[in-house]
Amino acid sequence: MSDFQSYVLCTSPRSGSTLLCKMLAETGVAGHPKSYFHKPDLGDWASYLGVSLSAETGELGQIRLLVDAAIEQGTANTGLFGLRLQRHSFDFFFRQLRTLCLNEPTDKDRLEAVFGRTLFVHLTRPDKLSQAVSYVKAQQSGLWHRAADGSELERLSPPADPVYDFAALKDCRDQFIQFDRDWNDWFAEQAIEPLRLSYDDLCADPQTELKRVLTALDLPPSAANPVQPGVAKLADSINADWIKRFQDQAAADS
Repeated sequence: MSDFQSYVLCTSPRSGSTLLCKMLAETGVAGHPKSYFHKPDLGDWASYLGVSLSAETGELGQIRLLVDAAIEQGTANTGLFGLRLQRHSFDFFFRQLRTLCLNEPTDKDRLEAVFGRTLFVHLTRPDKLSQAVSYVKAQQSGLWHRAADGSELERLSPPADPVYDFAALKDCRDQFIQFDRDWNDWFAEQAIEPLRLSYDDLCADPQTELKRVLTALDLPPSAANPVQPGVAKLADSINADWIKRFQDQAAADS
């Protein structure tokens, strides 16, 4: 049995977190990790969790209700709560924890006061240009994930042809670089040594990386044996073309 009550997947978009979350859930022993606190609004949290909020409960009561619902859904009767926390969701999420835990001195203390002993997993994508291309392309095309069989798994807007945009790619790349810096600064500030995973290793051997997480959680790595990746890579010739065009343009402008 795990000595942990929770784990937080600390990441940023297009780093392979959907693949890892789905595989963790499929083990049947590691909860059901999702972005339960994704948008900076309690109403959005409530909508995502399927919870009705009443103004009569007050802000503190609402936060407690939402956190309790997330723990129930993210634990999925396994005894272990899983949370994916994107860096852009960080500030609002921790403001709510500070409201809940006024007497706890650090972010880590507040998080563990609410969710129990926590393992922190830092999932990053070293190639920030490829990450930016993936993100901008998904935004433009509306397609964010495909299932392993090639069918659409997540679409957030109607289909549209992606269009190369140097400025958008540069801004996005720079933001992803900053997200990693912010995570690492926070780990140092909180005296946290996370389990570190990379997108490249996860894509090359997802089952081995899944076993690394299970082992770190004191769970049997054999729980990963029947689990197969449920998400297909979206990168295609468009990604390769944008990367080359960006590199050529950046070199010409330097």
